[in-house]
Amino acid sequence: MKVYKFGGASVKNAEGVRNLKEIVAHAGDDLMVVISAMGKTTNALERLVEALSKHDEQTAENEWLALLDSHVHTAMQLGLRPNEDIRFPMMPEYDHTCSYDHNYDQIVSLGEIMSTQIVAVFLLKSGIPTEWWNMPKLLRTDATYREAQVDMLTSAQVIRAGWDRPNRPKVVVAQGFIGGTADGYRTTLGREGSDYTAALMGNFLDAESVTIWKDVPGILNADPRLVANTVKIDRLTYYDAVELAYSGAQVIHPKTIRPLENKSIPLYVKPFGDYTAPGSVIAAEADPINVPVYIWRTNQVLITLRAKDFSFVLEESLTHIFNIIHQNRLKVSLIQSSAVTISVCVDNSRFVQPAIEQLKEAYRVVWNKGLSLLTIRGTSHEILQREQEGRDIMLSQITRRTAKLVIKD
Repeated sequence: MKVYKFGGASVKNAEGVRNLKEIVAHAGDDLMVVISAMGKTTNALERLVEALSKHDEQTAENEWLALLDSHVHTAMQLGLRPNEDIRFPMMPEYDHTCSYDHNYDQIVSLGEIMSTQIVAVFLLKSGIPTEWWNMPKLLRTDATYREAQVDMLTSAQVIRAGWDRPNRPKVVVAQGFIGGTADGYRTTLGREGSDYTAALMGNFLDAESVTIWKDVPGILNADPRLVANTVKIDRLTYYDAVELAYSGAQVIHPKTIRPLENKSIPLYVKPFGDYTAPGSVIAAEADPINVPVYIWRTNQVLITLRAKDFSFVLEESLTHIFNIIHQNRLKVSLIQSSAVTISVCVDNSRFVQPAIEQLKEAYRVVWNKGLSLLTIRGTSHEILQREQEGRDIMLSQITRRTAKLVIKD
């Protein structure tokens, strides 16, 4: 069997869903199709959650009606009948007795549920035997809302049983990014978690391969929106992929590789617009990457800590510092230390300020927001000179083959 994953850009409108159908129709039997929310749906639902959390019902209703209208429009363009072929959910409610993160997962998860319903019904009406799976009832997680941890053993047993049952249609459509707790609440796996879902399905079902369909020809050495004359990397190792993903490369979600590497399942990245193109493949073995790779990680915060009594910060403080970082769920992208200071670069989020306030109780803290982290893998003196010219570099870190530059936007 094979696993195909389609992101939001691939299914953002009726044309994209029709193209998905053509790809699925040429895939053969036994196909698991993992799908994200359509287009910018997740962003719209996040705005809805924020509005509801502030009791701004009018803004929330406007967001929901616009979102519902776009899904209904797409369904109708595909020849589907809303409220007959597809029953869309009612506007979600916000439970103010529960945490923001709990409410976030109950509401934002609706994006994947709506997109997969549209795709599954369209495939079925197009003559492709298809079944829709409700992943919150199948992919078991803990209750760490917005970044749920998957119960691998239970999930594998449930998914395998569903897949192996008699008379299963040849195509199964499932939501990426979401799962569910034992007591019936929906959870999310972290932004871009649909890639991770696809990898888990490949692992649980011993897939021949997993393919991620994107709007690029494969894995490129840089984001073509930011760097001219990008080069496609035809093949790279699991190790290379993890390193690039951790640095912020947008092609692969950081958690995706491990479930595939554990069973030596190749991961293909192919262009959604041309399903016959070879794309790129991540596998156990590959030649060294022979071009520099540029990875931009935006919306960063640089936090620098100094002990209040000028003691050596590394001797006793590291555990305390990183406990606070962990408790506040900050994503660290760079660490640098001296005898009396330690600097960390983290993704900006609503957890950053509470973490800073905690750190200020024991340390002198300075921080800068509005930064970007540029990682250059396979750097050289000439590349470094070019990339630093005319830029306000807040911090640089250079090793044998990799340079990291924290840049003021």
